[in-house]
Amino acid sequence: MNRLLLTAAIPAILLAAVPAAAQQAQGDASIVVPAKRVATPPHFPADLTPAGVRAADDHLALEQVDGAEAMAFVHASNEKSLSSLTGDRRYEPFRQQAEAILTATDRIPAPSFLGEGIGNFWQDAANPKGVWRRTTLESYRSASPAWRVLLDIDALSKAEGKDWVWKGADCLAPDESRCLVSLSDGGKDAVVVREFDTTTGLWVEDGFILPEGKHRLEWLDRGTLLVATDFGPETLTESGYPFIVKALKRGQTLDQATEVYRGDIGDGGYGVSPSVFRDKDGRVLATVITRPLDTFRSETWALGSDGKPYRLTLPARSSVLGAFDGRLVFSVEEPWTFDGETYAAGSLLAPPIARLGEVRDAALTRRAEALVFAPGPRQSVEEVRVLSDRLVATIYDNVRGGLTTFSPGPDGWRATALPTPENVSVHLGDSSKSSGRVFYSVEGFLTPSTLSLADIGAGSSETLRTAPARFDASTHVVEQFEATSSDGTKIPYFAVMPKDLVRDGHAPTILFGYGGFQVSKPPAYIPEMGKLWLENGGVFVNANIRGGGEFGPTWHQSVLKEHRQLAFDDFAAVAADLQARGITSPRRTGIYGRSNGGVLTSVSITQHPELFNAAVIESPLIDMLRYHELPAGASWIGEYGDPRIPEDAAYIARYSAYQQLRPGAEYPRVYITTNTRDDRVHPGHARKFAARLEDMGYAHLYYEETAGGHSNDADPVANARRWARHYVYLAQQLMD
Repeated sequence: MNRLLLTAAIPAILLAAVPAAAQQAQGDASIVVPAKRVATPPHFPADLTPAGVRAADDHLALEQVDGAEAMAFVHASNEKSLSSLTGDRRYEPFRQQAEAILTATDRIPAPSFLGEGIGNFWQDAANPKGVWRRTTLESYRSASPAWRVLLDIDALSKAEGKDWVWKGADCLAPDESRCLVSLSDGGKDAVVVREFDTTTGLWVEDGFILPEGKHRLEWLDRGTLLVATDFGPETLTESGYPFIVKALKRGQTLDQATEVYRGDIGDGGYGVSPSVFRDKDGRVLATVITRPLDTFRSETWALGSDGKPYRLTLPARSSVLGAFDGRLVFSVEEPWTFDGETYAAGSLLAPPIARLGEVRDAALTRRAEALVFAPGPRQSVEEVRVLSDRLVATIYDNVRGGLTTFSPGPDGWRATALPTPENVSVHLGDSSKSSGRVFYSVEGFLTPSTLSLADIGAGSSETLRTAPARFDASTHVVEQFEATSSDGTKIPYFAVMPKDLVRDGHAPTILFGYGGFQVSKPPAYIPEMGKLWLENGGVFVNANIRGGGEFGPTWHQSVLKEHRQLAFDDFAAVAADLQARGITSPRRTGIYGRSNGGVLTSVSITQHPELFNAAVIESPLIDMLRYHELPAGASWIGEYGDPRIPEDAAYIARYSAYQQLRPGAEYPRVYITTNTRDDRVHPGHARKFAARLEDMGYAHLYYEETAGGHSNDADPVANARRWARHYVYLAQQLMD
């Protein structure tokens, strides 16, 4: 990793330049987004070296997660915010409605194949921590499945005096009776791991146990795990992720495990990760190790029959998805030339594994043999499941989903579309190689999820469940529009709005965006949003800005690092387009984003306060000049750039909201919220932004939940309170 430091100050006039977003955004009507010439912000660093950035930061104490000053700030802010939000007449009805939705017993139990049966993790009002349970497929098909509880997380938490949060189970094929259960204390990404026996319903007496950590692990066989974790001093990267893989035998401690692969302490990304791909009978087809070099580039290695690693010749930007019939299945996120053929970024490929080593002992691969699918300019491959003799994939076309199976033949791959409704999202669930079946679901903004089970070999599917409607969708309609960004790129977005909307700019509107890490945001049924917002006459807008994966890798890569401003321009263009169409107005427009979406929303407020009157900024990155200093920020340098490098610091500083706050601006009263136990995006980002707003006299709300982690999945009852706070705030700003 490049560790260059800045040696000279960047001229302040350069850093105060007007962003490119402040130009023209055009939809059905043209609108000019005003640009304001303003002086250098008062808290802008005198120089952009790490030392200079630190010297200009008057709220470093708030980076101490449990520090006395930080917690005093949290308690005082929470008290003030709760008074405003929970004291609102709408709060209790909103909370009750959200809790009824999130704990409803007629929800679809999300199924997974578990040995001969079906597994499910379930949370409700009686079991807020949740139960892991099992039934048969025949019983699951019935209206009232007979569930056998395997593990009660509420009871376990009480017995052990821990705030356990379920983080999943990895079960060894083919019988899947031995499972590695991951439990988080308080909802953190870091977990403890214990071995569980589904046949006895007990922890395995001599089972594998791993202490708390951000583990990467796989079953190699019943007595061996491949583990990447914290093995002691100098075994984690700067981001706090492992770079060493070891084989851990049953009965061994971590320090007794045998090393099988080693990356480098300077590696980026999320840590080295082993994957073991098996056939339907549990036999190992391939063991692959991914070594990330940065956020998106990686090396791919395989373990040979001698147990030694050898490098595969995959491109640096690729994602391995599985193996079958001597083939390795992967997607490429950059153009790749292989055996004399060039494959476009976004392609789905399945060449013979024997051709992918540095020593190739098989014949040249024909293009028709290797290429499964090449997406068009407005298409993307979203999800893939690898079965014994074919593949199943969700293919999106202009952000609308479809389901396709691919089977190999002598003349190439044959694609067969499975029937799905139009204008919906399609999501793949768990798959079974032994039965050749895949769970999948479809949903839309106004269409509750329908769960189906496809028999891929037979080319048939059956509907298993349709979720009940949680709000009255009859009043609204979905339309897809396009805005024109600052560089002329067309940005699609969906608007969910009342059928009888008079386009005079009066409609209270939530604009949602993410725009990063190649994460797509297709149509989704969001029941709490529908109940608390749409039923009260609101508009919901989903912006498919660049940085996501809606149109494949290029859509994402076009706004990496120094081009990040374009993603912010896209979002501003959508807001301006909405207002030009008369759907809403600045007074009635609010924005919502979390995590990477917190970068987006905080920047949008500081660059274009004239476009918005509300912002929910949740679990955010905001101080982009110090994000690499806060765990696990350094893993995202491939997305944002490295603030320690002068050129990178210059373009990051132009948008970093924490440094760009200015006096005399007409910022709306924003709502910033995060979680003390978030070990993915540090709570210091949100705390410091709120503190600086307070110092500058800007009205705002700050609330920090003390348990749950980044995912907010610890407790549906607590989650109901979270959504009630969000929508009370948005109603105050946009409806009152």
